[in-house]
Amino acid sequence: MVTWRRGWAFGLSVVVVCVCAGLVEGQGGFVGWSNYGGDKAFTRYSPLDQIGRDNVKNLRIAWRAPAVDPALRKANPELRINAYLRSTPLMVDGILYTQDALGLTMALNPETGVRRWTQALPDPSEGQGQAARGIDMWTRGDGRLVAVRGEYLYALSKETGAVYRAFGEAGRVKLERDSPRAGPYRLTSGPLIVGDVVVLAGNGGGGGDSASIKKEAAPEDIRGYDIRTGRLLWTFHVIPRPGEFGADTWDPSFLPDAGDLGAWAALSADEDLGYVYVPLSVSTAAYYGGHRKGDNLFSASLVALDAKTGRRVWHFQMVHHDLWEYDNISPATLGDITVNGRRIKAVMAANKNGFLFVLDRVTGRPVWPIEERPVPQSTVPGEHSSPTQPFPTKPPAFDRQGITDDDLIDFTPALRQQARDILKDYVVGPMYTPPSLLTETKKGTYFVPGNWGAGNWHTGAFDPETGMYYAVSHTMPGMYDLIEAAGVEKDATMRYVAKSKGRNPPTIDGLPLVKPPYGRVTAFNLNTGELAWMKPNGDGPRSHPLLKDLNLGPLGIPNRPAPLLTKALLFLGEGSDAITGAWPYPWAWGKKLRAYDKATGAVVWEMELPSGTTAAPMTYMSRGKQYIVVAVGDRNMEPEFVALALP
Repeated sequence: MVTWRRGWAFGLSVVVVCVCAGLVEGQGGFVGWSNYGGDKAFTRYSPLDQIGRDNVKNLRIAWRAPAVDPALRKANPELRINAYLRSTPLMVDGILYTQDALGLTMALNPETGVRRWTQALPDPSEGQGQAARGIDMWTRGDGRLVAVRGEYLYALSKETGAVYRAFGEAGRVKLERDSPRAGPYRLTSGPLIVGDVVVLAGNGGGGGDSASIKKEAAPEDIRGYDIRTGRLLWTFHVIPRPGEFGADTWDPSFLPDAGDLGAWAALSADEDLGYVYVPLSVSTAAYYGGHRKGDNLFSASLVALDAKTGRRVWHFQMVHHDLWEYDNISPATLGDITVNGRRIKAVMAANKNGFLFVLDRVTGRPVWPIEERPVPQSTVPGEHSSPTQPFPTKPPAFDRQGITDDDLIDFTPALRQQARDILKDYVVGPMYTPPSLLTETKKGTYFVPGNWGAGNWHTGAFDPETGMYYAVSHTMPGMYDLIEAAGVEKDATMRYVAKSKGRNPPTIDGLPLVKPPYGRVTAFNLNTGELAWMKPNGDGPRSHPLLKDLNLGPLGIPNRPAPLLTKALLFLGEGSDAITGAWPYPWAWGKKLRAYDKATGAVVWEMELPSGTTAAPMTYMSRGKQYIVVAVGDRNMEPEFVALALP
């Protein structure tokens, strides 16, 4: 195996594979959705076309299903329902499977939304769970469902929801970590079955987060479990242990204490290759790294693992020695493209920084050159910022990067001047301008993208028929104002921490200091690496008192709605205030679901839902009728699943 110094490695063998769509066809006219990403390639794509450009205007609500069984709520009135319903259902063999707002797996009738069964509460003390983004089904064996709820991995009967008693301990495996620094395990994405192995990422480093004053935390390793027994098969160390590959990219005196750095985003897999693709986040205390000299593998990297053994096949690091919390938080998407007449088995990884990295998924080699370019250097005492960062030459960035005068809000000359006056108090510059100290003359660094990213868990959908990739993103500035840390034991304390934790950047009466669109869809032709079109998603602050008389077009909503692709359309909501706790903009969500023409980006339909979308939509065919199902909810309305169909 050959490893390339700045971030990617490739194997010597090339395997010819075919990533098949996640559709399941069975008797009775069922066409399904076999993974919460549509398929294990995480394309979020279905070739169904009963709902098309000409008739999408006729879509109506077919059924609504509450996110928690009313009978369960009546029996347990103490339960608190989280409005952030993250789950995207599966549709397999004519049944919908998903998690409710308490994280309990359930089965629904796909034509009515009526419950067939709901997983029993394991213990009354474990009632306050929350849904992950999805569950998975073992289609090679007995069809058992696997789901994570709280600190446990469950194996459940698809017929009844009962646990398989021989799996783990009485049907479940406790996922606690073997570190005294580890906090409670939690998973926001979901398990992924590859062959006979359940692959899990997850969080719970415990020792800190990206803005912690503590240097050390537990690493959030990737693990593989036997689908039949629940036995742990392997562990991949996301932060290399001394002597392992990549350990030399850390300060050896700090390496044993390095932590966090997990996979918040969903995993994806090429089942023919047997590879699982892991998009990794960054180490604890992202904004200051004076204690962690080096590039810090496998921080902000995409890692391809052999699903049977957990062995690293290749990796690519998107950000060296991260100081901005530029996680790989989007699921890696797999698909085949044709570049200069050559068919390439590709993997597309969107980073928070607004770049889409397109790699050969067999070897990790970039499809187009990725250049190491000089970047601004830190002035913070003790910091050791990387002299260069990787810049893809294709495709172009899918959102705004860095700050110049041309990027500032310009609806009126007065607003632009006000933005200039505000930013005189901040350090600004191109992307990768490092965090700076809060001083008497400067309030820190104002930068774009912020720590919520341009891309996030919602970014990315791929059309395997056309080679088009659709990036859903938002423009969310951040602010890093480093101050001296205080508090815990001296040896465990950061020298500097971010006072504002990257959040609450300055605004003009709630308006961003930069130009719109604040939420957008960007389409790339990945056969050429070129931009096809870009359109704002949502009205944004058009009705703001400072803008309402300007007769502006759509400005876009900076939220995290996820896309659904069908034969001709791209469906996209506006997000929800259930997931906008750190957003400085009260207008940054909405209730509409839209259909875009995939070829042009034109909006061909929109509909107001009962609430904002909180999860990725999915679609399926049941007895000759196509349905679209999406989870919704907000701070004033309880979560539910809503199904749309033609009359």
